[in-house]
Amino acid sequence: MSTITLHINGREYHTDAAPDTPLLWVLRDHLGLLGTKYGCGIAVCGACTVHLNGEATRSCVLPVSAVGTAQVTTIEGLSETGDHPVQRAWEAVDVPQCGYCQAGQLMTAAAFLARNPKPSEREIEEAMSGNLCRCGTYHRIREAVKIASGQ
Repeated sequence: MSTITLHINGREYHTDAAPDTPLLWVLRDHLGLLGTKYGCGIAVCGACTVHLNGEATRSCVLPVSAVGTAQVTTIEGLSETGDHPVQRAWEAVDVPQCGYCQAGQLMTAAAFLARNPKPSEREIEEAMSGNLCRCGTYHRIREAVKIASGQ
């Protein structure tokens, strides 16, 4: 097995994980980056969302060998001080209940707003609809995205 080099949150990491190991498990089990969560394992719920070169990506189905030289950002790397506009909006609206899905929700919202900084309510709803929240805080999630966009 050869060593795989990954660029995560501005740092270089090396792992001897099998090439077909999902990025999620490399992040959690090999590198100790525990903020990215396992939800469904089939890229449906969004709990495992990270950024791959700025794009929201489901890490539970992405083989680590497919990452290549891409820049990976996890929830730990979104902001060193927790002051990303999405994080501040989440806190202002008191979005989380159980909090399990929140890292994936935040990462999806941040990537969406980077592409579309002034979205309509419909665009926000569509962008966030792929992430599941078992607590049903969807109205607060949408409100936080709207606040983070400065609207």
